[in-house]
This record gives sequence, C-alpha cells and structure tokens, in this order.
Amino acid sequence: MEEKEPKKIIGLMSGTSCDSIDAGLCEVYPDMSVKLIQGINHPYPEHIRAKIFSAFRGELSIKEICQLNFAVGKCFGDAANILIGEFGKPDLIASHGQTIYHYPYDEKLDNISLKSTMQIGESSVIAAQTGCLVVSNFREKDIAYGGQGAPLVCFADEKWFKNSLVQNIGGISNVTVVSDDCETFGFDTGCGNIMVDYCTQKLFGQKYDKDGEIASKGNVCESWLDCLLQDEYYFLEPPKTTGREYFSVKYIENMLRNAPPEPKDVISTLTALTAKTIAQAYERFVYPKAHVDTAVIGGGGAYNKTMMKFLRQYLPQRIELKTHEDYGISNNYKEVMAFALLGYCNLYNIPSNLPSCTGAFRRVVLGKMTS
Repeated sequence: MEEKEPKKIIGLMSGTSCDSIDAGLCEVYPDMSVKLIQGINHPYPEHIRAKIFSAFRGELSIKEICQLNFAVGKCFGDAANILIGEFGKPDLIASHGQTIYHYPYDEKLDNISLKSTMQIGESSVIAAQTGCLVVSNFREKDIAYGGQGAPLVCFADEKWFKNSLVQNIGGISNVTVVSDDCETFGFDTGCGNIMVDYCTQKLFGQKYDKDGEIASKGNVCESWLDCLLQDEYYFLEPPKTTGREYFSVKYIENMLRNAPPEPKDVISTLTALTAKTIAQAYERFVYPKAHVDTAVIGGGGAYNKTMMKFLRQYLPQRIELKTHEDYGISNNYKEVMAFALLGYCNLYNIPSNLPSCTGAFRRVVLGKMTS
C-alpha cells in the first residue's frame, strides 16, 4: 500500500451565496488533519457573477451554460494562481466548482433515475491555467451510488470534531452530528442566508446583512415566522439536502406576500427563521439519537451576531455555542479545507463519502482527476 505523505493542496470553493471564490492553500496530513496556510476571497468579475445568478434562475440557454462552465473555470484558475504566485505550485488543486443545479430526488424517466447535480468551473481550464493536477466533481459518484451527493463536509467533520453538532450556516444550513452515541450523520437543516441575503439586497440595496445589524433593529413577526416554519422540507426525515432550486426567487417572493410591512422586521424574522429551523431540526432529528452538549457554528452565519443571539435563544441552555475559530479552524475557509481533504483522499484512493449522511449504499472515492 502506498505510503501516505503530507501534501500541499489548494482548495477552491464557491457556495450557494456565490459571493466570491474561496481559495485556500492547505497542508493535508496522513492523519486527515488540515492546516490552512493562506486563504483568499477572490471576487467574480461582475458580469460573470450576474450570469451565474441567471443560471440559478433557469434563464440561460444551453450555449450560455456551456460558455459559463469554461469562464468560471478561468476564474477558479485565476484564484488559484494568486496563491501559486505567492507560495509556488501545490501538489494538487481540489475544486468543488460552482453548483448551478442540484436535483437529489428519485424522479424517473423510462425507469431511469433523474437524480443529478451540476457544478461548473471546467477542471481542464483550471489545470491549463495553473499547470497543476486538479481533482474536481466530488458529488457525482455519491449520486451514482444512490446518494444525494450532499452533505460531503461530514467526512471532514468526523475527522476534526468529537461529540459536537457541527453547524454550517452558508446560503444553506447543514449540520453534522458527531457523537459517541451513534454513527455520524448529517443533513441540510434548511435555508441559511439565502432568504436574508435576497431580501437585504431587495429592500436595502446591500449584498448581505453585515454582522446582523439590520436584523438587530427589527422585530420578529411571530405570525409570519410560524407560517414560514410550516414548510414541508423542515419535516422531512434525513438524509436530505436542499438548495437554491427549492428556496428559489419564486419561493421567496411567494413568502414575501405575507411579510410584515416594515423592511427591518422582514430581515429580523428571516434571520430568526434560520436559527429556529436549526433548533427544531435538532429537536426532531438529533436529540432522539445523540446526546451532544456542544454546537460548533461556521460559515457566514457565525459572523451574524443577531443570528447567533437567536440561536442562543432557541437552543436548550445545556448546549454550549462555539464557532470553528475556537478549534483553530477558519469559519470562512472551513469548506475549502474540507475539499482539500477530499482531494487528498482521491489521490490516495480513500473512500470519502459517509452513506449515513448522503444515503449512498456504499463508501466510494469521490472526485475526478484532470492532469
């Protein structure tokens, strides 16, 4: 068996919020620990980002999606080259890409499953731009083996945390339950910042609610919150995953029909929604299986003081609230570090999905290699 060695890996990630390309040079070790050497947030060119949001809304032609795949690959290569310019070439690049559609449902056509996912950011372009080996397309193989292709970060969470609820609040919120009481499992708890970001842009002309300042000045409309909490997704048993395809612009606009008239109250209520859906997900699906006393919050939501205040309000007092930073892991670059680890596992042929999280019927090696 090949002797494993530490590897320098650049992780590349662009999430549901699509605010920038996160790039991180990481050192990955044989014990599966990961050290972040340097991370950057590389902005998309304005018109490319606008095209990506058009793709989210289903407004692009096949020709435009084809073009965008290569254009985003160029942007990912540019992000990697900033780090390469400072630190030299890594052993490989692990690129998650930019999800433009994720369909984790068991719909069939001529008895053929239509469960599928699409991440753009052509790996051949990244390889050509950087001269590096690239591992990409991590989600497809899990789906091919019956899984939902998400959440994948659970694999890293299991290696890095003990007896914790590891909660990411990005565009979508997802939790990994690491406990001595049961096999590690994880699922998407629901919308994270998607609805807050959309309404902050629509009502205040800002990309997001920095530090939760707008939410802190509003009041929670309890009747609207109760209405939002009735969505069927929140009651589905795990494993489950969701995304912009579900919490779409059409969905949000439909929900806004019953919103309170004061814009600050809208932001405050949607911020409370994210926190309360997390708390309710724990009550329904976590506490019956695992006794855990620590919740570790990461992603953009960890910087939202009002969201953290609501989480403290809705979670049982016995649950200690921490952030990834308390463990020496960047809130901002945690997912980049996780995909660097998945790239390392691909290099050494190590299975890196957790069927208890994704619903796949076996462990498989994730990712495709492009030289």
